[in-house]
Amino acid sequence: MLGWFQALLPREDNFFRLFNAHAATLIKGAEALRKVLEGGEETPRWCQQIVDHEHEADDVAREVLFAVRRSFITPFDRSDIRGLTNSLDDSIDQMQKTAKTITLYEVRDFAPHMRKLGDIAVEAALLTVEAVSLLSEMRKNHGRLNDLTEQIARLESDSDTLYDEGMKALYQAHKGGDGSGNGDALAFIIGAEIYDHLEKVVDRFEDVANRINGVLVEHL
Repeated sequence: MLGWFQALLPREDNFFRLFNAHAATLIKGAEALRKVLEGGEETPRWCQQIVDHEHEADDVAREVLFAVRRSFITPFDRSDIRGLTNSLDDSIDQMQKTAKTITLYEVRDFAPHMRKLGDIAVEAALLTVEAVSLLSEMRKNHGRLNDLTEQIARLESDSDTLYDEGMKALYQAHKGGDGSGNGDALAFIIGAEIYDHLEKVVDRFEDVANRINGVLVEHL
């Protein structure tokens, strides 16, 4: 009877399966975001792809949180599991917010700095997927995990620089030919909002890296 009952409970390794599934939605979302930033008539389709991946991530997050509530044994602290899950979810939520802004304003052309921020988001997503995949054997993989989280932190720093450069270029493009500031104010506002969302996408990946570091500190 006890064996039958235990078979109904979530197994510890199921959590890692769910973490990996959750992280996989991030790379799909980041790649779709990069496609969005190519611009053109396909932009709405790729925005919808991000929304679809965000819904997929929500489904995984709900499954993780449900498993936490009904499990006697978890791979690490329940608060850390919730924190990691929320950080992963926040990452793709921010991509969805970016897509929503682009859809709302019907933007079809994107500046080079925006595309570079999209490249950083894809790179950060790839590093995040690898880091999450190593959590099932964190003691064995702690060196690589530390390296991955450091790389993500460096990417976040690079994204700050790109954001500043992009905002400066945006201002120069829309301040008005005579320097009076009477240029296309609406285009500047929309561009600034997109830059803000893109920079926050990378910030959210750093949040995931910080969560992973926290788990390592507590469990090694």
